[in-house]
Amino acid sequence: MTLAQQLAKRLLQIQAVSLRPNQPFTWASGIKSPIYTDNRLTISDVETRHLIYEGFIHLIQTQYPETNVIAGVATAGIPHAAWVANELELPMVYVRSKKKDHGTGKQIEGRLPEAAHVFVIDDLISTGGSVLGVVRALKVAQATVTTVASIFSYELPVADDQFVREQVSFQSLTTLTDLLKVAGDQELISQTESDMIKQWRFNIN
Repeated sequence: MTLAQQLAKRLLQIQAVSLRPNQPFTWASGIKSPIYTDNRLTISDVETRHLIYEGFIHLIQTQYPETNVIAGVATAGIPHAAWVANELELPMVYVRSKKKDHGTGKQIEGRLPEAAHVFVIDDLISTGGSVLGVVRALKVAQATVTTVASIFSYELPVADDQFVREQVSFQSLTTLTDLLKVAGDQELISQTESDMIKQWRFNIN
């Protein structure tokens, strides 16, 4: 079993990802969805947590060795960024999707090094809107974003389009495709339900 499949299995087991194709969830944005994700639950499960930070570390070491700072997207990306930064002995910052409306009005907390090459960690990529606010803030601060990496992605075409426009790459440790395969193998959903969820992705814009 690949890391992506192992992680998908864990996300289902700890109910960080829930599938309900016949009784859709309603996201905060109003979108009706057959899937709901709460990756904050991953910080409480040691096995899942290890899979996540080992996956991010492998990505950095094999594909982005120029990385010299880890950025966590506030708030769910922060703990994972902290574990990765600690393991690799790299500095860390965290970034909000928009500036604070009080105090110093900071968007980036912490200090970026000179010639920063930033590996951005988020918990989930849905439409990509919030994390791209983080990417823009880092660019304004003269940092180079090596990539955006998330624990899980819905693989929405609208996210692909947004990242292309922003000219930044993104990848996820596990995806909706991986999760549906695992869920199908475990008979958690039928093939019809799996197909319904796959088709749903193309209705989001």
